[in-house]
Amino acid sequence: MGPHDPPRRVIFLNRFFYPDLSPTSELLSDLAFALAKRGFHVAVITSRQKYENATARLPPLERCKGVDVWRVWTSRRGRSRLVGRSLDYLTFYLAAGWRLLRVARSGDIIVAKTDPPLLSVVAAPIAWLTGAKLVNWLQDIFPEVAEELKVGGSLGGLALRLTRPLRNKSLKAASANVVVGRGMAACLVGQGISRESIRVIENWSDGKLIRPVAATKSDLRQRWALDDRFVVGYAGNLGRAHDVETIIHAMSLLQERATEAPANSIATQIMFLFVGGGAQRARLEQEVLKRRLRNVRLHPYQPKKRLAATLGLADVHLISLNPKLEGLIVPSKFYSIVAAGRPTLFIGAANGEIANLIDGAGCGFTIAPGDGKALAERILHLASNPGLCESLGAQARHAFEQHWDRSHALAKWEELLKAVMGRTGEDEPPNSPPRSVPPQ
Repeated sequence: MGPHDPPRRVIFLNRFFYPDLSPTSELLSDLAFALAKRGFHVAVITSRQKYENATARLPPLERCKGVDVWRVWTSRRGRSRLVGRSLDYLTFYLAAGWRLLRVARSGDIIVAKTDPPLLSVVAAPIAWLTGAKLVNWLQDIFPEVAEELKVGGSLGGLALRLTRPLRNKSLKAASANVVVGRGMAACLVGQGISRESIRVIENWSDGKLIRPVAATKSDLRQRWALDDRFVVGYAGNLGRAHDVETIIHAMSLLQERATEAPANSIATQIMFLFVGGGAQRARLEQEVLKRRLRNVRLHPYQPKKRLAATLGLADVHLISLNPKLEGLIVPSKFYSIVAAGRPTLFIGAANGEIANLIDGAGCGFTIAPGDGKALAERILHLASNPGLCESLGAQARHAFEQHWDRSHALAKWEELLKAVMGRTGEDEPPNSPPRSVPPQ
């Protein structure tokens, strides 16, 4: 940081953090570590859990890669049931809020993410009480997402509607509200949030970690017996916001085609590969067994060191989003796919955020939700045209380097945080050492 940059801390608030592998955790970890390396004093308040392991017991206090980490106690009910998940949320709100109240100081910047939802409602009054500045980092817009997915039935819908005024008040109180898509920005403006407070900073991937690799050179292809296959990949979370039915339909149609086709025809070479988890993973596994699908392989989340290899072994990747959630969510897996130099098949709204990014980059195609036949035909077309796949992949990587490499997003975040810091004033020497984690 320069000699005139205020040395106050940036305190991130999110339920998951490194070494957790969930998307919100990896994005936060990327940003926190990069800011610490650039001279910011960074702290994170998070839980002791992992996304895929609610019983994990990560250390309560840690200094990790220059970042002070407070991991608060929460219940450990996990994500399988709404009541248990809600209890985990509630205990995190209470424990994280108490910790934030104890450690935040005048001039600090609190960056509240959206896991669990509505963290801004907890952070806003604490920022006001302590004299800290609030920046909200919205990966999704809640309660609108829950309303569209009909979470909690009619009673839950009433509770969700009652939270909207509190949410809006917390966004209006913030120094800045960072969203990850233009549709999300428009949604906030529609809720009466000042356009001047909204900043679009798209999510990203690390172009040094994830680079295009020829699918035939992937070690995982041999290990997972995919040597001669045309691999259709789905990497990451398969959640309630995603359209699994269209994918299942396409897999069934392509297996039927393979059964009727001569040996070694294109249809017999197509294999679907799912790597990750999520609320609809069990549904997918049930359908694979029920339909006796032989053109599907399933693997759990892979370590980050394998991310490039996992993405690179697929010839084309799938993304899906319920059209009702356009403007509320932007699937972050898109940025890793284009970093890997692979085409994208998006199942969702033709005028949606990802569809527009794909069209602008010329790196894939959009398929209407429910049209499994069109998805199957598009996959067959790409499998029959390796030159087209290669061209689309090259265009994907070019667009990534121009717009979505991590360096672009980090520069925007650094600019934003310095602007907010510039409004906090200075009352410490500009080169004072970072604060370390205090004892309990």
